[in-house]
Amino acid sequence: MITISPFKALRPEPQYAKQVASRPYDVLSSKEAKVEAEGNPYSFLHVTKSEIDLPAGIDIHSQQVYEKAKENLDAFISRPILFSESKPCYYIYKLTMDGRAQTGLVCCSSVNDYEEGLIKKHEFTRPEKEQDRINHIKTTGAQTGNVFLAFRDVDELNGITEKWKADKNPVNNFMADDGIEHTVWVVNDEKVIDRITEIFKTDVDCTYIADGHHRVASAAKVKYLLADNEEAGHFLSTLFPASQLKIMDYNRVVKDLNGLSEGEFLEHLNRNFSVTKVSKAYLPDAAHSFGMYLNHQWYQLAALDGTFSTDPVSILDVSILQDNVLEPILGIKDQRTDTRIDFIGGIRGMKELEEKVNSKEWKVAFSIYPVTIEQLFDIADSNNIMPPKSTWFEPKLRDGLLTHLLSE
Repeated sequence: MITISPFKALRPEPQYAKQVASRPYDVLSSKEAKVEAEGNPYSFLHVTKSEIDLPAGIDIHSQQVYEKAKENLDAFISRPILFSESKPCYYIYKLTMDGRAQTGLVCCSSVNDYEEGLIKKHEFTRPEKEQDRINHIKTTGAQTGNVFLAFRDVDELNGITEKWKADKNPVNNFMADDGIEHTVWVVNDEKVIDRITEIFKTDVDCTYIADGHHRVASAAKVKYLLADNEEAGHFLSTLFPASQLKIMDYNRVVKDLNGLSEGEFLEHLNRNFSVTKVSKAYLPDAAHSFGMYLNHQWYQLAALDGTFSTDPVSILDVSILQDNVLEPILGIKDQRTDTRIDFIGGIRGMKELEEKVNSKEWKVAFSIYPVTIEQLFDIADSNNIMPPKSTWFEPKLRDGLLTHLLSE
């Protein structure tokens, strides 16, 4: 069963919440972060991407960058832009995009649960990315990045959440510049806090990492580096019931046809797919069907029988594409390291794929039917690993609205 706990969040004074809230550190380059934070001294990017306040060209993994993050965080607290809650609480966080809302519970999850496999993963992590977060946490004394966890719905918990939202006023409610609405409630009633904690202990068998594998892995290592710090045994997380979540498509562009002419490439595709020209951008509306954009033309690719097996990983459309196109035809064996492939989140739409290919920097684009949340659960339950860049969750949790300090 799952152990969660309330915590004394570091959060913005209400009048600063919109300016503080920033997109996650790992979806922005340093250049993009600098542009996004320009003219906004309250942006939490000054903490999560602190290289924007240092000379251009600095090594973003240098200790100077982490020290600057600490300096900026301390300044936010002393000014005061941020303040600490007076007692441990849970927090309800609702995000609304394009009329669709998803509501999660912000809490501290247990590193022990992660180590014991009760918090399940579906991706590999990279040591250099782990080390970056380890250094950031150790230097700032804070977990600034929120881990996005999913779990199977519990009706009683859904009821508690909906009642609290209906009966209480939010402490933050604003529309971000990208049109996503962010609303936060503080759950500060001891009886409600205790009941929520108990529900996870008795009714939730496990949680699943939807986004934030590196943040969890880093927190697990920090636990041992800061063995005397009780707070280091927990990590900042937001838990969403599965019914609230939608996974978007995560598409691919490839630089070249691996020495093949367009005709030869299409001939290879015909061996495992039914290939049909279509008159407009094609985003698949069913599994095992793909869109392809090549030389100003869209195609629909329908996988033929026998091109995939039914095990939890092979049946994914990202696997079918890899096993039948990217590796055998285009020569891309490892999507993690091959510079001939790039990944385009579905939030950017089909136009982004067209623009990439039309720029002549990329030769072909593929649109992919998204992984379902149940497929993610099945893969994690079977201790399998998804292909890289399989899932794109939107909307993204904002950094800075709720931070977990490792010291009070």
